[in-house]
Amino acid sequence: MLLLWGLCLGLSLCAGSQEESRSWSDTAEQVGLRVPRQLRLLQRLKTKPLMTEFSVKSTIISRYAFTTVSCRMLNRASEDQDAEFQMQIPAAAFITNFTMLIGDKVYQGEITEKEKRNGDGVKEKRNKTTEENEEQGTGIFRASLVIPSKDKAAFLLSYEELLQRRLGKYEHVISVRPQQLVGRLTVEVNVLEKSGLTSLEVPPLHNSRQKGSGRGEDDLGPPPSTVINQNETFAKVIFKPSVVQQAKIAQNGILGDFIIRYDVNREQSIGDIQVLNGYFVHYFAPKDLPPLPKNVVFVLDTSASMVGTKLRQTKDALFTILHDLRPQDRFSIIGFSNRIKVWKDHLLSVTPLNIRDGKIHIHHMSPSGGTDINGALQTAIGLLNNYVAHNDIEDRSVSLIIFLTDGKPTVGETHTLKILNNTKEAARGRICIFTIGIGNDVDFKLLEKLSLENCGLTRRVHEEEDAGSQLIGFYDEIRTPLLSDIRVDYPPGIVEHATKTLFPNYFNGSEIIIAGKLADRRLEHLHVEVTASNSKKFVVLKTEVPVEPQQVGNDVPGSPRPKGDGEGDPNHVERLWSYLTVKELLSSWVQSNDELEKEQLRQRAQALAVNYHFLTPFTSMKLKRLALHTGGLEDVRGMSAATGPETVMQSLRGAGPQPGPTLKKLYDPRIKISKTSVLNFRRKQIKDVIRFPFGSLEL
Repeated sequence: MLLLWGLCLGLSLCAGSQEESRSWSDTAEQVGLRVPRQLRLLQRLKTKPLMTEFSVKSTIISRYAFTTVSCRMLNRASEDQDAEFQMQIPAAAFITNFTMLIGDKVYQGEITEKEKRNGDGVKEKRNKTTEENEEQGTGIFRASLVIPSKDKAAFLLSYEELLQRRLGKYEHVISVRPQQLVGRLTVEVNVLEKSGLTSLEVPPLHNSRQKGSGRGEDDLGPPPSTVINQNETFAKVIFKPSVVQQAKIAQNGILGDFIIRYDVNREQSIGDIQVLNGYFVHYFAPKDLPPLPKNVVFVLDTSASMVGTKLRQTKDALFTILHDLRPQDRFSIIGFSNRIKVWKDHLLSVTPLNIRDGKIHIHHMSPSGGTDINGALQTAIGLLNNYVAHNDIEDRSVSLIIFLTDGKPTVGETHTLKILNNTKEAARGRICIFTIGIGNDVDFKLLEKLSLENCGLTRRVHEEEDAGSQLIGFYDEIRTPLLSDIRVDYPPGIVEHATKTLFPNYFNGSEIIIAGKLADRRLEHLHVEVTASNSKKFVVLKTEVPVEPQQVGNDVPGSPRPKGDGEGDPNHVERLWSYLTVKELLSSWVQSNDELEKEQLRQRAQALAVNYHFLTPFTSMKLKRLALHTGGLEDVRGMSAATGPETVMQSLRGAGPQPGPTLKKLYDPRIKISKTSVLNFRRKQIKDVIRFPFGSLEL
């Protein structure tokens, strides 16, 4: 009876007013009654800050994505409540702004230089966060604060990223994890590609840590309540699930990753070159070329820590990969623990018999001993160097090492810097090393440097996931080399501050991206020349790109105006150039072992990041309280993606027919704030405002 009475009374209280609930609690205390557990639960649920809105708006212009996340919360309780805003950010993205509104007070983020004296402490915290989330390809942004009783709070987070082409598709991932059911939940993505869209797909919501890693996945169609409108150059995708639809997916509000994949039309072999207001970007992704032969050595960690599922899944993946090798390829297999176990002392041709023998060798590998990373790499490099040196190879080929480990070096040479130097000296820039780290105990920074310094890529595989499919997905990215020794030239004196123009290899399904500035904006034509090797051929491509007159108004509304950059407004090509340049400076800083060079790289990256408002390892974000504010979020300075780069989109799209119904003005996240709100906000009420791999936030 007491249980039934408590439930009924609790339900009536939920329907009643807050004052009634408080008076009942006071009465209960006076007569000494114990509040039933069910009622306490209902009271806690009622007083938890309610997320009334969670919306994400992304605008992608020529592969460059502007994303803004806005969130509103309401504290319905009669006392102050802790609230947290959390968002997974793609690892490649830079945060450009963060704004909080508590009642009628506005706290605006400002990107500033990070003081060197704080570097050590921040670095330690950043590394901890990176270790927690790097395998997911994301970093987690968190903001915590106290919302006063009966008051509101809002968060606005903006970030930017350049989408990378993998397996023939660009992939844009938005985390939809509001942690509770939301009354108004919206995800809107606008894609504008001048060269034309050739495909666009929206797979089901993805909750795995690793996205897009296997073959033949995501063929079930978009999530419920997704609307897609598109024409030749423009697409608009809206995901707007009701509370009921959200609950069917996940009652805790963790829905998953909303993913959009697409590709663009490629008519010219020399690539797509866009010039806008003194900046240019060159997308190079040739097709219909014969594949280059590849010399590949698979290096597999067989130490004791690989026992069980990790080694079994890795073996299964290698069985599949061996069957995928082409007749013109050459291969070998190395297993390593505290001993280096070489299958053959030379590279073998791809024949059914050799593939069978290779699979038998892999099958009989058993885990034991420690981890000799240096010895394994030196042995693999030696195999490749000997093969190239002692064989008269008519066709040009690509030499690759696919290196997989789950641990840190424990046997032989264990000093990280010596391992890196030994590897770089032996490879001599002729061998690309692709590294794969499995699990949480791997030295991922070592693997990352090994790949960066030896023209490769690195991936992290979470051991709780299907490692086999992820390994196959990674191999698919590099299975078909089409070009080697690629060089892109622009006229000296005309182009300045160009990003990297030399590339060792180009793999089918990927893309090479170069950006730069024009020394003379009045230039009428830009000369571009690409040279590369393909099998027995030496490829030379040339073109003259017309430079359109400087366009006025083709800017991203609200984006920061670069300092000292002459006339003209910022634009998406300029943002892309600054993004790519900062990324390359950070990569060079990671690779460098010279202290003077590292300091010069740090200063250059820091200055550019501050100028373009990028939160990086060398910049910080400080929250500044603005004057009394009664407008909406869109009025806050610097919120470029709050309304989207609409001016650019309208200009580039032109006045052509639009898909489906008339596209209305992009979402306007206005927050109405009562001028009579009572607010006592203190600095100490913000706790752990930012936890993010790159950069820090201060008050």
